[in-house]
Amino acid sequence: MSCCLRSISVITPCCPAVRRHYFFRLTYCRRRSEMEEREHQLSKLTVIGDPQLLDQKIAAIRSAGPSKLQVIADFDATLTRYWIDGRRGQSSHGLLQQENPEYDAKREALYYYYHPLEFSPTIPIEEKTKLMEEWWGKTHALLIEGGLTYDDIKNSVSNATIAFREGVVELFEVLEEKGVPILIFSAGLADIIEEVLRQKVHRTFKNIKIVSNRMLFDENGRLVSFKGKTIHSLNKNEHALDMAAPLHDHLGDTDGAVDDNASVKKRTNVLLLGDHIGDLGMSDGLNYDSRISVGFLNDNIEKNYDSYRNAFDIVYTNDAPMWGAVKLVSQICPTEAD
Repeated sequence: MSCCLRSISVITPCCPAVRRHYFFRLTYCRRRSEMEEREHQLSKLTVIGDPQLLDQKIAAIRSAGPSKLQVIADFDATLTRYWIDGRRGQSSHGLLQQENPEYDAKREALYYYYHPLEFSPTIPIEEKTKLMEEWWGKTHALLIEGGLTYDDIKNSVSNATIAFREGVVELFEVLEEKGVPILIFSAGLADIIEEVLRQKVHRTFKNIKIVSNRMLFDENGRLVSFKGKTIHSLNKNEHALDMAAPLHDHLGDTDGAVDDNASVKKRTNVLLLGDHIGDLGMSDGLNYDSRISVGFLNDNIEKNYDSYRNAFDIVYTNDAPMWGAVKLVSQICPTEAD
């Protein structure tokens, strides 16, 4: 028990005014105690390779103000949890199930063929990029040919093992309050990500932009095509802002966008969130002044510990919650009272 809680008498006062003050202080102290415990637990999961450099970046971004900041975030295993009730959480692409299981099997076969090529160290990047375009093109064609409907997407999300990290909603809220745009980059499907947000968060955020592959449905809710150029794992960066056609703001609501593409690119300070070292490339195409990179090391921790510590400014291990990023935003975007 904290000293704050110990300082309060266990005897409930009788005077109404004193009683209100008593319960207010008790609630305050309990919340403070919970926050202290949360920070203590999070500190065990936090790795900072160069604290001095991190402090310099925090000071620079703080000095420039929220109007110069943007947040770039990967979706799967970054905003979402890696483990859920002892099971591996599903990705936004992997959760999709069509009514025709034959096409699910065909897409799975493509995954087992192309996925090893994606991470092959011997294939030149130009050839690998063509292979990724080929993989994504075939997968999208199967979704159309198999008669995917929007109801399939809603049912797939409803039945999926997917959940946001604790603290993600609070992160969205504080960034919305500060007017800081969040660009969610994904090589998956924007419509699925939006449906996950609808079903798991139950509200919209005006500052969220999803840069991903977007579907076009007919009047019967059946997939007929995809909009814009294909966004795959090797071109998932700020260049993709110009490839998303159109850039879809805050879950289908077309009013009140925080920033258009051009003004987003003028925000030259970046908070980047990812779970792979390759996610650091999401800021490619942006001539940023300062970037703080946060990496979530969810699995194979001993094997990847040194590479993540050297690559990211901050690393959170063991599928940690998002509270560290929430605290970081409070440091770089303080309130006037701070």
